[in-house]
Parts: sequence; C-alpha cells; structure tokens
Amino acid sequence: MTTPETIKVIPARYPLRTVGAFVALFVLAIVVQSVAFNPRWEWHVFARWFFDPTILYGVGQTLLLTLLGTVLSVLIGGLLALARLSSSWLLSTLAWGYIWLFRSLPLIVVLIILYNFSYLYDTLTIGIPFTAISWGQFETINVLGQFSTAVVGLTLVQSAYTAEIIRGGFLGVDHGQYEAAAALGLPAWRRTLRIILPQALRTILPSGFNEIISLAKGTAMVYVLAMPELFYTIQMIYNRTQEVIPLLMVGAVWYLAITSVLSIIQYLVERALARSERRSAINAAPRVSRVSSPATHVTAQEPVHAHLS
Repeated sequence: MTTPETIKVIPARYPLRTVGAFVALFVLAIVVQSVAFNPRWEWHVFARWFFDPTILYGVGQTLLLTLLGTVLSVLIGGLLALARLSSSWLLSTLAWGYIWLFRSLPLIVVLIILYNFSYLYDTLTIGIPFTAISWGQFETINVLGQFSTAVVGLTLVQSAYTAEIIRGGFLGVDHGQYEAAAALGLPAWRRTLRIILPQALRTILPSGFNEIISLAKGTAMVYVLAMPELFYTIQMIYNRTQEVIPLLMVGAVWYLAITSVLSIIQYLVERALARSERRSAINAAPRVSRVSSPATHVTAQEPVHAHLS
C-alpha cells in the first residue's frame, strides 16, 4: 500500500510589497523627525495655545456653524431634490435654477453680498408683491448680523450640493421599487419615507458625510465677516503675537480632530445601516419559506369528464 505524498505549501512572496513598506516607513520617519525636532515649529507655543479659552470658543462657534448648516441644508436640500424629481415643470425648473446659481457662486462671494445686504435693502417686508398689503417690516441691519449671515450663507450654498446628492440617491433606487411601492396603495410621502429613502441612504450617506466634512472646513471662510470662529480667532492671535506657524498648527490639529470625529460617526452610521439590512434579510427568509411551504401539500384534483355531444 502506497502512502500519499505530502503536499508542501509554499506561501507566495511579494518582494516589491516588502520594499514598498520599507520605503514608506523610511519616508515617514524622516517626516516625523523633521517635524518633531525642528525648533522652528515652536511646539511649546502650540501647547500653550491649544486649550486656550479663546481658541476653545472659536472651536465651539465652528461646531455650531457646522451643525446648523448641516441640519438646514439637509432640510432645504431634501425639498429641492424632491422638487427636481417632481413632475411639475415649474417646481423642477425653479429647483434647478437655485442649484445652478448657488453651485456657481463661491461661498466667499455669497457671504460678502449677504453681509452688505443692508446696503442694498434697508428693510425686509413680508406681504403681497406689487401691492401695498404687508404683514411685517424688519430692518435688515437687525436681521442679518455676523452669525446669522454666516448661517444663511453656508446653508444657501451647501443646500445646493446636498440637493444633488439626495437626488442622486433617489435616482439610484431601482425603478421597480417605485412601482412596487405604488402598488401597495400607500400615500406618496409614506412610500418615500418608508420604502424609497432607506434604500437611497446607501448612496446618500458617503457623499453626504463628505459634504459635512467639507462644510466643517468651509466655515473658515466666514473670517471675512470678522466672526470669531476658529480660523478668525487664530488670525487675530498670530497678528498680535507674530507666532504664525504654531498657531496655524493649532487650527490644523483642531480641524483634524473635528473631521476625524465626523469620519468615525460616518463609519458607525454606515455599519448600523448595513447591520439593519442584514437583519431585515434574515427576518424575511422565514416568511418566504412559510409562503412557499403550502405548495408541497396540494391535493390532487379528481379528473373531470366532459361529455361531448
């Protein structure tokens, strides 16, 4: 009786991959050494200002602008996306015009125009156009201050991008899902919220969080309004102390921290969404088997004899 030969398994080798890893580590070591041990970075100044109350107040303003801009742009962008998908040519055209305008204008231009809005219009009147009927009148200088101008400007621009992301998510859902949802006889708003939106979220979430991260960094543009958010606060401090590089590093690290937290939130939300989809698929399997099982117990029918005359 012959014994089978032992098969020797030799793992695959990737020499170029090993060389690439060593080169990457070598470059990383050079960068770390040049940054950590170069006295001109002035890390002691960085440490002194990083948790300064003035800096922390600027971080709080940046986070507040990001939160308000995100919530308002999602609400307005969702309405714009639904208007773009509407069968009404008027709604679709108006939404397209809004998106075209605010995607074309730089954020800094929108902020400066809004900040000088009181120069163009002394008052804001709520009423019926081309008539003398009005229900209220407000002085623009009291309505659009620094903070409100920043929120409105960020929302106007961001909602245009958010609308296209949401519209792309809805268009990514298979058309058969729309037909199946309509066949259930549910109202349009319920079909959208319960059936179409959960499927569209898989496409919306990655791009949506990318826009939120861009918004968090884009809040630095409101420095033109002399509003004390993070970047403007850092500018004011290094203009006084002339410690430019360490204070810019303070801002850079805070922006890194904010975007890192947003990236972690994105990862957790996507993982929770994927887990809920798997749970729904597992729960749906027994229902399918229960529906198909009675087919195996169908009793044979007796033959029917037809008399032909």
